[in-house]
Amino acid sequence: MAAPSGGVSCEEFAEFQELLKVMRTIDDRIVQELNTTVPTASFAGKIDASQTCKQLYESLMAAHASRDRVIKNCIAQTSSVVKQLREEREKNLDNLTLLKQLRKEQTKLKWMQSELNVEEVVNDRSWKVFNERC
Repeated sequence: MAAPSGGVSCEEFAEFQELLKVMRTIDDRIVQELNTTVPTASFAGKIDASQTCKQLYESLMAAHASRDRVIKNCIAQTSSVVKQLREEREKNLDNLTLLKQLRKEQTKLKWMQSELNVEEVVNDRSWKVFNERC
């Protein structure tokens, strides 16, 4: 599933996570997809699964690339905000509101970076299941 058109909002981490959850639907349903479209060994001679596997492969590749792009884009945007807030903080050390905002953005950045690790696990799991059946 591709990212929704109109861009991705990286400002709220909860929205970012929800978007990734929706985008990971193909990975969550890969076993069901394979069970319904790829024949078991006893039916392998009757149905050609190569086209189905090829389509599923392309769908997985597109979904993984799309999510990777979204995650890295949000990391870049949030990194930019953190950099800007750090520069402002250096000029105004007494501003506690600025410090709180900086800490909040740094935490969000760490969460987004951890999504790269989650993405790696999700992708590995999907490819393992895919390779077992196709």
